Amino acid sequence: MFRRRGVAVHDSDRAVHELYRGAAVEPIEAAFPGVTADGEVDRKKLGAALSGNIDQLARLEEIVHPLVRAKTVEFGEQAAREGVPVVVLDIPLLFETGAEQWMDCVVVVTTSPETQRERVLARRGMTEELFEKLLARQVPDADKRRQAHFVIDTGFGFEAAERDVETILRATAAMT
Repeated sequence: MFRRRGVAVHDSDRAVHELYRGAAVEPIEAAFPGVTADGEVDRKKLGAALSGNIDQLARLEEIVHPLVRAKTVEFGEQAAREGVPVVVLDIPLLFETGAEQWMDCVVVVTTSPETQRERVLARRGMTEELFEKLLARQVPDADKRRQAHFVIDTGFGFEAAERDVETILRATAAMT
């Protein structure tokens, strides 16, 4: 929604996918032998190597998070050089990684716990057990909402979310 309105958006998940075809391949293969093929991380093999093991996931994050952070910084520096007034950094683990401290403004996208569960469990390869483990590692949604400058609740539908985005862009334009 922000991108459609001309806002520069850095997507951390997309950055991970790029890193899985580049800078992260060698260190991930070293940590999890056999998870790469044809010069890139095979997500299916990596998933099998992690197999819901939170300790292994933490090990992967130790490799990937600094690389993603470097790409995020690079994006921000490029935007600053170009005089871009507002950027969105889409960082799913913003609070868990402490990255909120770098932000001028934080937007939290939320929904009800029931809708979240339904959406996450619909993802390929997701299990109830893994969902519960991942949820336990995250900052509680109520805490995220409390720390946010703006909250977009997707449980009210796309039109409401679109209005929230417009409100945020008006407010941030006033801040620049």
